[in-house]
Amino acid sequence: MSTEPRVAIIEDDIPTSKQLRGWVEAARPGIRVDQWFNRDDAEAAIARERYDLVVLDIELGRERHAGVAIINAINKLHGTPVLVVSAMPATIYRSIMKALDAWDYLQKTTFGEADFIDTFLEILRAAKDRKVEATESTPAEKRELSIDPLRQSTPIWRGQRVNLPLTAQRILDALYQRRGEVVSYEELYGVVKSGRNRDNIRKHVSTIRDAFRELDPDFDCIENIPMRGFRWSDTAPSNGRH
Repeated sequence: MSTEPRVAIIEDDIPTSKQLRGWVEAARPGIRVDQWFNRDDAEAAIARERYDLVVLDIELGRERHAGVAIINAINKLHGTPVLVVSAMPATIYRSIMKALDAWDYLQKTTFGEADFIDTFLEILRAAKDRKVEATESTPAEKRELSIDPLRQSTPIWRGQRVNLPLTAQRILDALYQRRGEVVSYEELYGVVKSGRNRDNIRKHVSTIRDAFRELDPDFDCIENIPMRGFRWSDTAPSNGRH
């Protein structure tokens, strides 16, 4: 039985589909690739097969948001990682796709083969790591936060991805790397590119807490230290949220 990952490319433009397939096969020789060109065939395949990664266009034929429906179907079935490749403007659609739990978004005509392969392989590795964690971790280990120190992305909490904007990810990483210690507001200013004030930091921390509580309503590991900053504590009190 083949141990190579299996990938689905869902793209209605045949030349683009062929190009993406070529890039995928260049990235991982021997990889198994299925190509689908419309929503109906794609949804049937998603229900039938368990892919390791799906590369997906948003607009398929005359259906402007067919890809959105497919992502929703994937999330309901098994949560396969999705890399969206679309002509829709990234400034608008990247945040929309992130809210739908797509793993990344590339806008057509703004990236080349190297960019695609880097993103593709990063998602494939992260998905493999998540699968290992889900099958090998003990219940206690699953409660721990997992952050890739090189990419500082795709934080995993209890085996599930935490959906966070990039700045919030950086703040989370700063807190978690120094868990048990107070990280001052001034130190957190160093990880944000704009809005270097206490109110803005508090808003980012609130975003982080909300994202965790979507997965774990009892999450309470980030403590507010009045006048100083915040602290990640694995033993934070459960009788009050700060």
